[in-house]
Amino acid sequence: MARRCIVNIIEFKKLTERGLIYLDGATGSNLMKRGMPAGVCPEKWILEHPDIFVGLQREYVEAGSNIIYAPTFTANRIKLKEYHLEGDIERINHELVALSKKAADGNALVAGDITMTGRQLIPMGDIDFEELIDVYKEQIKLICEAGADLLVVETMMSLQETRAALIAAKEICTLPVMATLTFESDGRTLYGTDGISAAVTLEKLGACAVGANCSTGPDKMVELIQSISKVVSVPVIAKPNAGMPGLDEDGETVYDMDADTFALEMKKLVNAGACILGGCCGTAPEYIGKLVNATKDMLPVKSIEKSAEKPLVRYLSSERKTVAFGPGSPFMVVGERINPTGKKKLQAQLREGNLEMALSFAEEQEECGAALLDINVGMSGIDEKELMLKVLDEVTVATNLPLSIDSSHVDVIEAALRRYPGRALINSISGESGKTDRLLALAKKYGAMFILLPLSDKGLPENLEEKIAIIEEVSQKAYKAGLKKEDIVVDGLVATAGANPNAAKEVLETIRYCRKNGFATICGLSNISFGLPERSFVNTAFLTMAIQEGLSMAIANPSQDLLMNIAFAADLLMNKEEADNRYIERMALYKERAPVMIKPGVKSEVQSRMSPGQCAAGKEVPKTESADLFGNQIYQDVMKGNRKQIKEHTKLFREEGWEASRILNEILLPAINEVGELFDKGRYFLPQLIASAEAMKLSIEYLEPFLANGTQKEEMPVVVIATVAGDIHDIGKNLVALMLKNHGFQVIDLGKDVPREMIVEQAHKYNASIIALSALMTTTMQEMKRVVDYAKEKQVKAKIMIGGAVITPEYAEEIGADGYSRDAAQAVQVAKQLTGL
Repeated sequence: MARRCIVNIIEFKKLTERGLIYLDGATGSNLMKRGMPAGVCPEKWILEHPDIFVGLQREYVEAGSNIIYAPTFTANRIKLKEYHLEGDIERINHELVALSKKAADGNALVAGDITMTGRQLIPMGDIDFEELIDVYKEQIKLICEAGADLLVVETMMSLQETRAALIAAKEICTLPVMATLTFESDGRTLYGTDGISAAVTLEKLGACAVGANCSTGPDKMVELIQSISKVVSVPVIAKPNAGMPGLDEDGETVYDMDADTFALEMKKLVNAGACILGGCCGTAPEYIGKLVNATKDMLPVKSIEKSAEKPLVRYLSSERKTVAFGPGSPFMVVGERINPTGKKKLQAQLREGNLEMALSFAEEQEECGAALLDINVGMSGIDEKELMLKVLDEVTVATNLPLSIDSSHVDVIEAALRRYPGRALINSISGESGKTDRLLALAKKYGAMFILLPLSDKGLPENLEEKIAIIEEVSQKAYKAGLKKEDIVVDGLVATAGANPNAAKEVLETIRYCRKNGFATICGLSNISFGLPERSFVNTAFLTMAIQEGLSMAIANPSQDLLMNIAFAADLLMNKEEADNRYIERMALYKERAPVMIKPGVKSEVQSRMSPGQCAAGKEVPKTESADLFGNQIYQDVMKGNRKQIKEHTKLFREEGWEASRILNEILLPAINEVGELFDKGRYFLPQLIASAEAMKLSIEYLEPFLANGTQKEEMPVVVIATVAGDIHDIGKNLVALMLKNHGFQVIDLGKDVPREMIVEQAHKYNASIIALSALMTTTMQEMKRVVDYAKEKQVKAKIMIGGAVITPEYAEEIGADGYSRDAAQAVQVAKQLTGL
């Protein structure tokens, strides 16, 4: 960039080490109080009323804000296009940053503000990851040119979209980037990401501070901030709302926490580990002033704990789960089965673009106790990079486990690390010249951990001394690249005992060396027994010895009961944390499992009692009549979100003689209901729910002509659904519409930012039984009351149900709505209750 950055990462770190840092409070809700109408483009309105905005931000600076957010929140080309302003993106971003700099007047730093675009990433949506990065790059470049001191990526619901913004920032400039996501009441984002997984992923990717904003008041954010603070070394941000929203006597949105209470509750967040503090919805300059006064004499928890020595803990993460391990942690298995080497059927499927077996392996290995999954698609005659990305996209929806990226090609590893929505493990980096430095640079850029394979240009090391020398050489290169010891897992390099009688002893010596020097370790377990009879006994004996020496993990097949049970027993005998309970639970399940045959999609009593990470016996589908087989497959297609084959399976099943209505009522609806139950229990998340709903939609599309020919019992009620005026978020609304359609409701989807007059008009036109309203922002939720009041005024008979991230049952009752739904799965049940179905 032509302009020198005012703040760089080192300066930002020094700033946060001096004491607590204070952000500003809400922008949108305060501007609405000062005259900004609902439904307008906020960026355009601010530029038309600059004095009002500058006045607000000056009040924040006077109250004690060290960093104020420029109002570039939705000034990306996708959002601006909704107001036909995408061609003015440069001027808008430049002038918005300039207004904040004017307000700061050298007394506060200005953060360029970035958020979600409103479009979902493939495979759930229609925007490619690289396209999204380009969207963010365009806006970040303009913000940097305008003179912002740092960047903040905030109010994010998708970890992957947050990653896209962070990658874009790293490739455009050297400004520090703060990142905060918004979490639901269960401690997860709308996409199922927990605070720990988000924090681990984003810190390793290069965020200078991480945390949470919006969602809730400070009193409900303590546990979340505490969990984040425990796993990161960067500053933790807390920017909560002023409690929960409601309506005052005039129908305006108000919050239940005053400034004094807010400041008092914020002290708990400082004690929980937050050191960058601010306010979100409902917080005015008064709130920031009270916050500063209440906490100015407090020291950040991390500064107090800095001198305390802690055991080295390593973290790997997926979008929805983090695996932590350190000295004394339970032994872990890296599932090896998604690898076409020696698997002709898997090879054939992958060549055809069929991922059914790969996804089945992913799910089975998770059930059987794998802690990580290794992904390798290398074989001749294919585009390995393209196939790797396809497998990653599907596997990350099918399983919660973190992944190991396994390829001999640097470009494949780079593409996978860039796309993977978590912190991955690279398998592997050796001392091979020409590749080592390139791969280490990728590990640093994308925040990955890596397996250090002690090989050099000469090949296998001849003895332990040579192996240690390679380990030292590669690790020193890693440190120079900016990586740390906790980013390295050393491969013991297992040879076969059949060819080298000392193979096991040499690996055990390597593990002892690594343990003494603070390295985690891994090995490819089955290599030790290659060429020997009854290999499982050799493998398990060797595993027991390796665990005793401190082996952290092994690449193996977790469906091998002998191996897994021995690992649990070894942990028990070494008195590792919770090893006794883990062993007892596993043995109880192992003992009671019967070799029953389980139909796909139908859980046995044993399966239903098993916790994630435990393997079920009897995975084969019994030989039945073809109709039963296809029916079970359709059920499983919905459960797994199998959009590629469900239509064909539905066709085959109907050709076996089943009526369309029977397929719908006895297979599809029970399957999607089970998906909804798993979603409610926190075992499925938004990606799985969307995938399952989309799969069911494809099956119903095939069945629709047959249902229309009189096989459907009766005409279903009409639902008019819309996101209310002023709100341009529609992820939740779209999913509710899809789920209602799948259950037979006639859905009229009016889209987003819909005026109340149009909603009521369409409800009249279609004689709707239900009006379903969605709002994501506290600034637009009051529009729901206006719709309710207008519908009553026009004597609409339709029942009104509402939902959205900021909506509560109390709010629904307060505005006179007939029903409330917390999510898409519950929306179907509420709709049925309201219509008497």
